[in-house]
Amino acid sequence: MLTLVSHEIDGSATAPEQTSAEDLLVRVASGDPSAFSELYDLLAGRVLGLVTRLLKDRAQSEEVTQEIFLEIWQNATRFDPERGSAASWVLTMAHRRAVDRVRAAQAARDRDTRVGIRDFETDFDSVTESVEIRIEHERVTRALSRLTEFQRQAVTMAYYGGYSHSEMASILGIPIGTVKTRLRDGMIRLRDELGVTS
Repeated sequence: MLTLVSHEIDGSATAPEQTSAEDLLVRVASGDPSAFSELYDLLAGRVLGLVTRLLKDRAQSEEVTQEIFLEIWQNATRFDPERGSAASWVLTMAHRRAVDRVRAAQAARDRDTRVGIRDFETDFDSVTESVEIRIEHERVTRALSRLTEFQRQAVTMAYYGGYSHSEMASILGIPIGTVKTRLRDGMIRLRDELGVTS
């Protein structure tokens, strides 16, 4: 495991002029910790500056900068000098990582907002729903009271008691056809009383 020596990230430290970032990355890809340290000294100030411009928060920016250099250590073998300079590769990585952090923070804020709204609406909706259920219950009770006794009995047993046609016939001691007729007539009248059109 690589242990980083703490560096002051102010952009003033530089690697020896004869060693390019590209050469350092090649050495880092082979697992050379001293090359990594030199690369860190060479590019950390620029990386931190870019990340800070995007995140605005110094502590987060330092954290993301450390994550970027860890990613460089782990993925240095992916650097292709034919596709651009080492600095460009590192700064592109830094930009992506910072943008990801911004998006993650925004997503967390959006999620918290949605949860807050949902919780607020739940309290309001539970009151509204409770009133609507009570009103609907009163309408159904009034409509049921307008059915004949046999129709009301059949509807109540089927929909509130959960009995099947055959169970109702057995309990009431009447033919199953009579149960079905009472239930059908009761439902038709109940729909009429409730003003249900379909």
